[in-house]
Amino acid sequence: MKKIALLAFMLLINFGFSQKKEFRKAEKLFDEGDIAGASQILTESESILANADPKIKPRYEFLKGKIAQKNKEFEAALALYNGLNEVAEIQADVKQQLTLLSADIVNSAIDDNNNGDFKSSTHKLYLAYTIDPEVNKDYLYYAASSAVNAEIFEVALDYYNQLKDMNYTGIEKKFFVTEKSSGNEIEVTESEYNLYKKSKEYEGHREEETESKFPEIVKNIALIYAQLGDNEKAMDAVKEARLSDPNDLNLILTEANIYIQLDEKAKFQELMSEAIAQDPNNANLYYNLAVVTSDLGEKEAARKYYEKAIEIDPNFENAYLNLVALILEGEQKIVEEMNSLGTSAADNAKYDKLKTKREEIYKECVPILKSLIEISNNVDAIKTLMNIYGTLGDTEGFKEMKALLN
Repeated sequence: MKKIALLAFMLLINFGFSQKKEFRKAEKLFDEGDIAGASQILTESESILANADPKIKPRYEFLKGKIAQKNKEFEAALALYNGLNEVAEIQADVKQQLTLLSADIVNSAIDDNNNGDFKSSTHKLYLAYTIDPEVNKDYLYYAASSAVNAEIFEVALDYYNQLKDMNYTGIEKKFFVTEKSSGNEIEVTESEYNLYKKSKEYEGHREEETESKFPEIVKNIALIYAQLGDNEKAMDAVKEARLSDPNDLNLILTEANIYIQLDEKAKFQELMSEAIAQDPNNANLYYNLAVVTSDLGEKEAARKYYEKAIEIDPNFENAYLNLVALILEGEQKIVEEMNSLGTSAADNAKYDKLKTKREEIYKECVPILKSLIEISNNVDAIKTLMNIYGTLGDTEGFKEMKALLN
C-alpha cells in the first residue's frame, strides 16, 4: 500500500512538473513574439493544462487571453480576462491588460472606419466601452456615430439614448501655451502645461473647454426618430432638452434643423429668428434664414437677410451668389412674357418696356457680383457677370470677365 501511495505521489509530482514545463514553454514563445507557436503548445497540451493546479490555471487562462487578443479575437480575450478579475495574484496584470485590450479594439475599429466597415467598427467600439463603462464613455459616443454611418439606426438610437440618460457631454479640457521665442501658441498635455508654467520660455498659459456634445446627441436622437418615421418622438426628444435650457443656442438650432427635416419651414423660420435674437452677429443664421424664407416665397424678406449676412461677413461668398440668384428669379417671368408677345406695334412697345425691366434686373446684380469678385475670383460670379455683360451689350465688361476667367 505504501508503494502504491508513493507511486501516486510521484505521478502527481511529474504531472505538475509537465504542466509547468509546457506552460513556461508557451509563455516563453509568446514573450518572444511567436504567437502561433505559443498557441500550438497550449492546444497540444490542453488536456494537461486545462486541469492545471490552482497556481498555474489562472496564468494559463491569462496567456490564452493574451493570445486571443494578439489574434484580434477581442471578445474571447475579454471573456477570459473577466473570468480572472477576482484572482488576487494576477489582478494587477489583468487590469493593465484590459487597458491594452481597449486600445487594441479601438485601433482596430479606427481601421474598420477608414476601410468603410462601419458596422464592424460600431461593434468594436461598443465592446471597448463595456470594458470600463465609467472611463470609456467616449467610445459609446463614437460607437453611436459609427452606427449612423452604418445606417443601423436602431442601434445608434439605443446608444444615443444611453448617452442622453447619463447626461454625457464629452467636454474635454485643453491646454495651450505660447513659445516666447516664436510667438506660436501650441497645444500641450496637462502635465506639460503644469511643467511649462514654471518655465521662462513660455507665456500666455490658458485652458479651454471643448463644446458639449449633448445638443448633438439630442439632435441625432430626434433625427433618427424622424428617419424611422416617428416624428412625435423626434420633437419630444428636442423639446425635453430645451426645457432644461430654453436659451441654449445649439438646442434652438437643433429644433430648427428638425423642422427642416420634417419640411416645416415656417416653424424653422420662427426658431431661426429666435436664434438670431440670441446671436445677432452670426452671419450663418441670417444666411440660413434667408434660404428658407426664400423657399417660402417671401423674397423681399429673404433679400434683407442675405444683405444682413453680407454686412456682418463681407467675405460670405454663398450669400452674394444666393442674393444674385434671388434677384435673377424675377427674370424668368419677364422672359416668358416677352416670348408670348406678338408683332403688333403695341406688343413691340410692351416688349421694349419688358426688355428695359430685364436689363434693370441685370444691372442690379452687377455691383453685387463685382464686390464678390474683388474679394475672391469666384468662378461662378465671373461667369454670371460675363453673361450679364454679354446680354447688356457691354463689350468691355465682357472681355474683362473673359480674360479673368481664362
